[in-house]
Amino acid sequence: MGNNLKTTVMKTLVLKFGGASVATPEHFARVAEIIMSRRSAYPSLVVVVSAMGDATNQLEELARRVNPNPPRREYDMLVSVGERVSISLLAMALACYGCEAISFTGSQSGIITCCSHSNAAIVNVKPWRLHDGLAAGKVVIVAGFQGVSTEGEITTLGRGGSDTTAVALGVALDAEHVEFYKDVAGICEHDPKLHSGVQALPQLNYSQALDIVERTGQVLHPRCLRLAEANGMPLVVKGFVNDQLPGTRIEGDPRGVPTTRHYEKEELRC
Repeated sequence: MGNNLKTTVMKTLVLKFGGASVATPEHFARVAEIIMSRRSAYPSLVVVVSAMGDATNQLEELARRVNPNPPRREYDMLVSVGERVSISLLAMALACYGCEAISFTGSQSGIITCCSHSNAAIVNVKPWRLHDGLAAGKVVIVAGFQGVSTEGEITTLGRGGSDTTAVALGVALDAEHVEFYKDVAGICEHDPKLHSGVQALPQLNYSQALDIVERTGQVLHPRCLRLAEANGMPLVVKGFVNDQLPGTRIEGDPRGVPTTRHYEKEELRC
């Protein structure tokens, strides 16, 4: 008698929440609601979060009040604190929903960077601890914007670095796609904060999306789009307030998906 049982492979989904999504303690409940709703379809969830609101700006100001030109290593040690606050608070918020979660810093997550402080490139990802957390049935929460250098030092990726963290993890974990939750409903031809009545574009390829974000400064950092394109990683940009709207999907020709993983080039930074 033949065995008709099929092995079910759980596909991982990566969610990214920016600083506006975690601006206040009350915002974490809304983030937890979105995570719980997505978990019904994707039991294997990795969540990348930024620092709360303007926390990074406040840390930068604090550094410069002490030293107008702070040493880059110590600067990274300080500003990376913001994301660590967010990941722990989000794990606490999920616990209120009876959801077991575990938080990791960038270095704990295996995000390996070059040695350039404050603007490091991701050169590899070794997500062993994330695999263990997912295998235990937990929601895995990762601090964006940070990693550990090949020399063992804490580094940060520069402004917009959390978007790049999310894509790099999506690549490393072979995620189905990466979802970004923003304060707008998707990517528009013109900045909706400056032009009323514009609608989110339902579908873009990487080149179209890159042209818009470079021209308008909207929503995503160009670095994360380039990394996504290099790996054929689909992205979805959705609204934080109304996540039921479809948002904007960004992807290329599925026939052109690379067979090997690519990260950022070290020589661009170091």
